[in-house]
Amino acid sequence: MTPREVVHSDPEIMGGTPVFVGTRVPVETLFEHLEDGATLEEFLESFPTVERDQAVAALEIACEAVTAFAYSDRRVTADQAR
Repeated sequence: MTPREVVHSDPEIMGGTPVFVGTRVPVETLFEHLEDGATLEEFLESFPTVERDQAVAALEIACEAVTAFAYSDRRVTADQAR
């Protein structure tokens, strides 16, 4: 899934808070639930309008973002060392 199929932000929906496409469920809610110790299945049971594929894709996108940031940070550090 592409990010546009996963997350959407519209000032008319939840004041522009990024939500899962087709829902009013903030994407941040997924991360909060996981942080609190809930499983992905428990999150999906609590928010049945979120599709499993969307939740998994959101986690993959977050992983890619964190990884890209880490690599970017390393390159900047290496460049600064020169």
